[in-house]
Amino acid sequence: MTAAHASAAQAIGEYLQSPDDLVKISAYRKKLEKEKASIDARLKSGVKEQLQATREGLRKLLGTRSNVQAIKDEMVTVDRQCSDPANRVSTFDQISRVSMVHRNFEQTEDMVNNLLEMNAKLATIEQLLEADRQEVVGPAPNLLVIHYLLNQLESFRNQTMHQAKKASLDSRNILARWFEQLNTVIEQFNEYITQLAENVLNIVRAGYPDVVVRLIKIAEIEGREDEKAIAIRLVKKAAKLDAASKFKSMQANARVIKHYRSKIMRAITESVAHKFEAAWEKNKEDPVNFLNTLQWMYQDIIRIQSDVVPCFPPDYDIEAHYIKAYHKSLNATIKDMVASEPGASVLLSLFDWLKSYKADTKDLGIRPELLEPPLLDGKEQSLIEDYLNVIIKKLDEWSANLMKTEVEEFSARRDPPEVDADGLYGTQGGAGILFQMVNQQIDLAMDSGQGAILSRVVHETNRVMRSLQDQWVKVIEAEYKKQISNPEEVAPGLVEYIIALANDQIKSADYTEVLLARLEPAVNEKYRVPINERLNDAIDGYLDVAKKCTQTLIDIIFNDLKPATKNLFQPPWYDGIMRQIVETMRDYMTDYQTYLNPSLLELLIEDLLDAYLLIYLNGLANAGKLRMPEATEQVRDDVRIAFQFFSTLKPAKELEDYFDVVEKILALLEASRDMAFLSFWEFAQIHGPNIAFVESLMKSRGDLDRSAVGEVMDSIKRKVKEEGLTDPPEPTIMKKVAVQNSFSRFLNR
Repeated sequence: MTAAHASAAQAIGEYLQSPDDLVKISAYRKKLEKEKASIDARLKSGVKEQLQATREGLRKLLGTRSNVQAIKDEMVTVDRQCSDPANRVSTFDQISRVSMVHRNFEQTEDMVNNLLEMNAKLATIEQLLEADRQEVVGPAPNLLVIHYLLNQLESFRNQTMHQAKKASLDSRNILARWFEQLNTVIEQFNEYITQLAENVLNIVRAGYPDVVVRLIKIAEIEGREDEKAIAIRLVKKAAKLDAASKFKSMQANARVIKHYRSKIMRAITESVAHKFEAAWEKNKEDPVNFLNTLQWMYQDIIRIQSDVVPCFPPDYDIEAHYIKAYHKSLNATIKDMVASEPGASVLLSLFDWLKSYKADTKDLGIRPELLEPPLLDGKEQSLIEDYLNVIIKKLDEWSANLMKTEVEEFSARRDPPEVDADGLYGTQGGAGILFQMVNQQIDLAMDSGQGAILSRVVHETNRVMRSLQDQWVKVIEAEYKKQISNPEEVAPGLVEYIIALANDQIKSADYTEVLLARLEPAVNEKYRVPINERLNDAIDGYLDVAKKCTQTLIDIIFNDLKPATKNLFQPPWYDGIMRQIVETMRDYMTDYQTYLNPSLLELLIEDLLDAYLLIYLNGLANAGKLRMPEATEQVRDDVRIAFQFFSTLKPAKELEDYFDVVEKILALLEASRDMAFLSFWEFAQIHGPNIAFVESLMKSRGDLDRSAVGEVMDSIKRKVKEEGLTDPPEPTIMKKVAVQNSFSRFLNR
């Protein structure tokens, strides 16, 4: 009601939109009254017509009801009169018996004639069947004739054996022997039907599609007879039958259901499975060739679509049946292939083939629902995981075997290292063998055309490289430890083998750089970044191992120099031990310069120089009382000898920066009590305050007593505080100098 009021108000609002419209109210009222009268008239006329139609419909419905009841009454009367013909015909019982006797006579006569003629007919059928079976993929001219003759004999056998169910056992056995030859021929014919079904595609290819049509015609005939027999058997169970129906029921019970249609379809499915089995068996040792030769499958499907489909009725949906059979057999074969644990190249080829399979079936117009379930249950991505697992397994196996051999050679050191074309030490192809394996797997991954696969392979390659690098670091540490703890018990040649290993690491870093340069243009930005990171990380790892090698070579030098370096700034030092230290370093550096990679040699020289200076400065920082001025003269002599030696390894101009720290410390040693601060300031400007070191140095001066040292240090500390002097932004070698306390110095003596 509220809605009606709202609608009316809205309608009035449309007419009365301004005050001037109030004058027109009477005109609007008349107009609306006319419209209302017109609508009422139309509604009245429509209601009248509807009532008239409803009355007519009810009248016809009542008449129909009366007619139905009359028919029903008449049918009941007819049924009552026909239900028992014996009540209407007095001789009906005699007529029924005579009819049955007559039918039995006819059946007996037919049975005898058929038994007498059966062997001759069978001989003819066998002859025709043998002629057709000689060429299964042939014209089969006698197919329908054979079927017709056999069908007659089979019907005769079925009825005869059914009627003989109540006969004696001997009679049934005699009849069975009579029909033995017929049974054999029927089995042969059924086998022939199966052979034809298995070769439908070959028969069509050979140009005999009419044979397929005849085959399906036979299946249709037998199918209809099967349906009739099954229907009558069902009716027999459901209701009583008259005499004629009982005779048909006897025929139905006697028939052997053949299911030709399902047998033909099953034979087609099995023939497809056999083709795949034969193809797989032929290429089992070469799965990639199996995939490459599967073109025959697509050729079969095209032939089926163009030539086989017209030979079958639409309700067979033969194309879908074939497609499903091919897809199912293909899926089973591919699963067998994957289960056989093929190599990495096979898995990648299979992954690519599966992608092309989807595209090819789409081009052939194959409906997606016919390709269910998907190949490998839609888990083709698992092939990538399988591929990567194979890669991981192979890389782990190869690297483990390679590492085992190389570590054994490195530890035993039976023969000197090999010398390469550049005259440098090297291992027996370690880097080359590893990168040959790596490049094989990288090439396979690149062939897949997938950046994700390549990225994963590079990741696993990095993992293997890093593992080898970690193992080498541990081997170097273990061998060096044995060398310094029991030098007489270890095999000689550790230095030479460490040089060879260091050179090998540089080669590996170079190989990795070449690999990176090859891969970067081959992938997009998404995968370029992680590949770049992983390979650069591997390069860093190789350089770290090379650095470990050079550091160990330096450690070996100073391990031999321990007796001499312990005497630095001790009483024997004043006799001059620096020449012994330098000559020992020179002996080692002769081999290093000859057999070590030049870029590594450069780094080793810098590290050797740092190590020498650090040992010298540590000795000075922890020296006892120095005899002055003999000590300063000895330091100056040490610097001269060391500088001369290192100038044979490095330009003298560059060495000045290294030895500048010693010169400034020498100035501290030589400075008087009043001028010490100036020498300190010059030292601290570059290396920072190093208060502990400076104080230890001042205390070691034999020309300064405790009070003098105190005065010097107080002025230094005060100036440092006033000037806010701090360590330099970039640490210098002084950061590594360790000043020991008095007790530690005592223990180290």
